[in-house]
This record gives sequence, structure tokens and C-alpha cells, in this order.
Amino acid sequence: MNPAVQAIVERVGQTYRRWRRDTPVAQMRADWDALFSSRADALVEPVDANSVPCQWICAPGARENRVVVYFHGGGFQVGSLASHAELMACISSAAQARVLGVDYRLAPEHWYPAALEDALAAWRWLLAQGMRPSQVAVAGDSAGGGLALSLLLALQARGESLPVACWGLSAWTDLTVSGSSYETRAALDPIHQRPMIVAMARNYLGTEGDAKDPMVSPLLASPAQLGALPPMLLQVGERETVVSDSEDFVVKARLAGARAELQVWPGMIHVFQQFPAELPEAREALEAGGQFLAAQFDAAST
Repeated sequence: MNPAVQAIVERVGQTYRRWRRDTPVAQMRADWDALFSSRADALVEPVDANSVPCQWICAPGARENRVVVYFHGGGFQVGSLASHAELMACISSAAQARVLGVDYRLAPEHWYPAALEDALAAWRWLLAQGMRPSQVAVAGDSAGGGLALSLLLALQARGESLPVACWGLSAWTDLTVSGSSYETRAALDPIHQRPMIVAMARNYLGTEGDAKDPMVSPLLASPAQLGALPPMLLQVGERETVVSDSEDFVVKARLAGARAELQVWPGMIHVFQQFPAELPEAREALEAGGQFLAAQFDAAST
């Protein structure tokens, strides 16, 4: 393994190993936030978006007329705007756009569909501020990447306008946890194994959610649903058990007629983009994602 990746794995593993069945979720969230740098070379401004707490993150050079709505990862149970501050600042810089980070409600206090309801509320608030859908993209990592795709499907089902593009970083698209990579990549993934993923899905769904619902598992959307989605880029690390979530989604989306691009990064782990200081691959992936979004913004403005 790349020594820099190994050091990251050890750091993340130390946090995971402290957690037990009786560890309070508040402690897990605090530990998760402490894992990641909160350093952000950007202006940060809290904002209330239809009663959903959010933050504007604006790196130098970000354009006022371009917005990336960002949903953080963490299995719908941990993660926050604090843990993802540096990542969102990097995305703002790479895409030359303002980022609206969405602090959606988490499980187990708030089961599905709370997170999706908050995503819809933030989207509608943004449009009410005068932004046009052609000026807005969505993005997210892990659970947040799946939530970004669920938002697209929810808007489509309601007959509402869609964002100009979507960028998923190690997106969790299948909460049935049935992809082949949960077995084929199990020995390669140093942290995320199927039992953990199954438990996170169960905690998110609660008593109301169905893992087979496309609003929960975008991978299970119909061809008619997928074919109407905007251009999408999905990035994933080669060593992830959730590789299938991105690979299978892109295959289905392409067959349905959507524009979907897949980037599998050799030797990389889950949401490796969250470590730009340590990994040149993270910086390269962020630049590639930013260029993808900028290209969609440019195309929509012509």
C-alpha cells in the first residue's frame, strides 16, 4: 500500500476501533469531526435554508452565479459541515463556484426520509434566492453522494427542474448492499466491510424506509428515471467495497441514455478526496471533478 494511504488508514482505524455497541452517537460524531482537518481556505457563512442549517463556502475566485450544493458523507449518522470544511473549500476552488453545504438531519434521531426532505428544502430555497437550475450542480460523498442522486430522482418525480450536473465521490447508491464488490474487494478495503454497511443502512431506514426504493437506492431506479438525469461524474477508489455502487450505477445510467462518467482511482480508498494534503491523487481527483462541473456550467450558459 502507498505509505501515505496506509497512514490515513491507520488514523481512521484508530477512531473506528474506539467505538463499541454502546458508544453514544454524539461521541462518534465528535470523533469523526476530529479526524478531519477543519481548515478551509475559503469564506464560510452560516445560512438558514428553509429551516435547514447550511453554510456558504466560497474559495477565492468562486463565481457568484455558480453554486454546488454539497451533501457530506458519514453513513447518514456521522459527518458534518465541520468534518467536510476542507473538502468543500477544495471543491469551491476547483469548480470556481460557491458551495452550499447542507447540514441535513441524521439518523438515528431522524430516519428516512428526513435527509431527503432537507435536501429538497435546501434546493427549493436556493432557487427562491434567484438561482437558476442551470447555475446549480449537486455533489456529495459516500452517503451524501447517494443523497445527491436521490435528490435528482425526487425532483424528477415531482416534475421540478433538475440541476445542471452531479458529482459523486464514492457514492453509496445501493442500500440493499448487494454489489459484487462487497465480496471481491473485501480483502482490499481496510475499513468498510459489508456488516458495517448493512448496519448503517438499517439505522438510516428505520421503520419507514425500504432499501429497494429508488429514492433510497438510486441504483434501483428505472431506465426511464435514469435516462432523464443530467450529466454525472462518479469517482471511486479501486480498493473500496462500494466500487460496485458506482460501476453498476454508471452502466445502468448509460444504458438508459444518460451521460455518466466513471473514474476508478488505482490504489485509493473510500472518499480519498478528503485527504488533499496527504494524497496527490486526491488533489488530481478534485481538480478533475471541478473541471467536470465547470464544463457543465459553461455548456449551460451558452
